[in-house]
Amino acid sequence: MVLKKLLRFGKQLLRVKVVDCNSEESRLSRCLNTFDLVALGVGSTLGAGVYVLAGAVARENAGPAIVLSFLIAALASVLAGLCYAEFGARVPKTGSAYLYSYVTVGELWAFITGWNLILSYVIGTSSVARAWSATFDELIGKQIEHFCRQYMSMNAPGILAEYPDIFSVLIILTLTGLLAFGVKESAMVTKVFTCINILVLLFMVVSGLVKGTLKNWQLDPDEILNVCRKIILGEGGFMPFGFTGVLSGAATCFYAFVGFDCIATTGEEVKNPQRAIPIGIVSSLLICFVAYFCVSAALTLMMPYYMLDKNSPLPVAFKYVGWEGATYAVAVGSLCALSTSLLGAMFPMPRVIWAMADDGLLFKFMTGINERTKTPMRATITAGFVAAIMAFLFDLKDLVDLMSIGTLLAYTLVAACVLVLRYQPEQFSQTYHIANTQEEIEMSETISTPSMGILPGIEERFSFKTLIFPNITEPSNLSGFTVNVCTSLLGLLIFSFSLMAVQGGSAMWNIVALSVLFSICVIVTFIIWRQPESKTKLSFKVPLLPFIPVVSMFVNVYLMMQLDRGTWVRFAIWMSIGTAHSAARASMLVKTPLKYGPAIVLLLVKIK
Repeated sequence: MVLKKLLRFGKQLLRVKVVDCNSEESRLSRCLNTFDLVALGVGSTLGAGVYVLAGAVARENAGPAIVLSFLIAALASVLAGLCYAEFGARVPKTGSAYLYSYVTVGELWAFITGWNLILSYVIGTSSVARAWSATFDELIGKQIEHFCRQYMSMNAPGILAEYPDIFSVLIILTLTGLLAFGVKESAMVTKVFTCINILVLLFMVVSGLVKGTLKNWQLDPDEILNVCRKIILGEGGFMPFGFTGVLSGAATCFYAFVGFDCIATTGEEVKNPQRAIPIGIVSSLLICFVAYFCVSAALTLMMPYYMLDKNSPLPVAFKYVGWEGATYAVAVGSLCALSTSLLGAMFPMPRVIWAMADDGLLFKFMTGINERTKTPMRATITAGFVAAIMAFLFDLKDLVDLMSIGTLLAYTLVAACVLVLRYQPEQFSQTYHIANTQEEIEMSETISTPSMGILPGIEERFSFKTLIFPNITEPSNLSGFTVNVCTSLLGLLIFSFSLMAVQGGSAMWNIVALSVLFSICVIVTFIIWRQPESKTKLSFKVPLLPFIPVVSMFVNVYLMMQLDRGTWVRFAIWMSIGTAHSAARASMLVKTPLKYGPAIVLLLVKIK
């Protein structure tokens, strides 16, 4: 009896969701087109970073070679974008990376992904709202800050912000009302702000070409005054900090492209999602790369890289060339960029919450849909109030890295899911329902459903020859099981490689260990490559499988390892809360005591 309950508990954690992709029915309003998605993606991605990031990276990491840093970062982002694009074509439903994990690797990983996405979106919304408030306050002489410091100061250093930011709360609540009012209206506001932002950036690029000079890309080392300054500010030329500086800058620039995944949450609000979502993701990434590339090039042409301001490089650059009046255009563009970034952070959050609540993984009351606007009203209001409270109380500087780690984890899981799903046998079940009660679970156990390929079939036999030279052209249970095992092993190897590469230094033993791990990764990737792929026709597929998803996993995990120890501690605490919630829910459904946890861990590797 206990064993049966343990098996049910494990199945509850690892069950997958099968989606009927042929159905176009949706409880949300299908009113968005491809242009709406491109505007949403560009607005979310091309935020305030373009007004700040270029100056900091060019001055401290890459110099004029920042254009190469953005190119490398864009290529890394495109790898993740392609994986999202395939799932957008394969599973055109609301939920983004949460849903993609659910249909591929099961409920536990889906909850972990959704849990981290919610954290990322909440922190992103709160931090951008405070940045909007600070930018506006700067334009009016810091009147808001002076008032709040004088009458509302909070004496809790290290825990709360120095003063509550009332203006950021008003901004969030206003945009929450806009999102609740209707998705079409929100998309219209996003398009207007995005177009203004693009026009301002275009003005900056033209200004750089007019007032800039190639001499600033060819600075002589002797011009950088003295030896001390040379050590700090590089050796001049196009690549003053060497290729190492370019790579370091690329790691920072990667986060400038975070935000396109909000497009993937619109699956049930787009008129033709299987076509529009892939086009929207790829197009928005391309536009953002061109914008970042051109602005950073114009900036480093206008003035020497070592004179750039880290916090407000564009106004300082215009003052340097004698165009002080252009700083007003920079202010307008910055506020528009912050507005679209804020909408981009707020738009996907209630949709992920609604999708999780609809599957029973969060509180059911958040599944409510407004009959008139066809928006997830309750989830939108809940998400807005939580983000407003965090923006009101917290400075969020220490929590911003948590947004990055949650996003990178989602990117990694989506890449792994593409790898797994493309090598699985076809699913013939068209069930969309997820069992959420004990009776439904018992009923589902009496129904024979097609295997996801987790366990090999009885008629198939494993051998080294069939591993490297499979004599089949369609995925089977054995080939699907092989890919699942190899992908899991690959994830562990990539984690170990990245951890040692970041923390191990240049010791000989570390170099040897890295070489061994890399060789094993190549062998495992080769084994996956030899397995037969699914022939399912999609409007978009990731090319060069399995290499693009594997490289994407490498890049994302390596960037996660770059984050500091405090971020990992906070991440572990947040994950512990989420894991406990997921385990408690599964235990409640199958009436399994949690004291059997150790035995469950042993069983998880043996069950579907």
